[in-house]
Amino acid sequence: MNTIDAQIKEVADLIRRSDKVLVFTGAGVSTESGIPDFRSADGIWSKYDPEDFTIKKFLSDKNARKMHWDLLSDGDLSMFKAAPNPAHHAITDLKKTGKLYGVVTQNVDGLHQKAGLPGELVFQLHGDLSHAKCLECGSRFPMQTVAEWMRSDIQEPVCAKCSGMLKPDAVLFGEQLPTDVLLEAERRSRNCDLCIVLGSTLSVYPAALIPRYASENGAKLVIINLGPTELDSWADIRIEGKAGEVMPDIVARAAKTGPA
Repeated sequence: MNTIDAQIKEVADLIRRSDKVLVFTGAGVSTESGIPDFRSADGIWSKYDPEDFTIKKFLSDKNARKMHWDLLSDGDLSMFKAAPNPAHHAITDLKKTGKLYGVVTQNVDGLHQKAGLPGELVFQLHGDLSHAKCLECGSRFPMQTVAEWMRSDIQEPVCAKCSGMLKPDAVLFGEQLPTDVLLEAERRSRNCDLCIVLGSTLSVYPAALIPRYASENGAKLVIINLGPTELDSWADIRIEGKAGEVMPDIVARAAKTGPA
């Protein structure tokens, strides 16, 4: 058995011995579905000025809003076109074992829900670009619906219920993370017995505190990522690899009866 096979078996054994498995996902999971990340050398911020993505500019500048809607409906941020990859489906399969305690994600694509996870198990710390939200009445609309409105020559979409201003349902610069989501993610991190990190360098805060809280409170910590992370020294098991290649094997072995 080679090293990675042995590590996969170890993680599968950890899952089988655990009752509350918390999964933390980052940009490396989204990129496997063809979604560009934000911070790499050729990521979103290498093409666009982050200043155009502040809440202040969005609310005050009609041209900035138009750029957002263009990018979201038919540009680099049109995430509704992406499909879940094997990592997303493996996490959904993990739920079927009865072990999944929740998924805390830095990603804003909604692909965990698209892969079949119920929304109440997914904690999107940075919001959700797969939907738009009305700033007046709070109604939410799939971004695919907004894109259809844009294709019918609407310059700026408005709420179909109250005609209020719509905003992408993700956290823009200058906005706070959703407090209820953050608090529940922290609570679950402190109560899980195993935390599996997939596709994150764990360098963006406060999101990166979630695996740290889990480890500090006695949970085993598994990190699966291409490249180093800021919590590698904390990990009980560290696997160098792609989430979509490693996680399906782990979950399949964890779900087996008899030896993993």
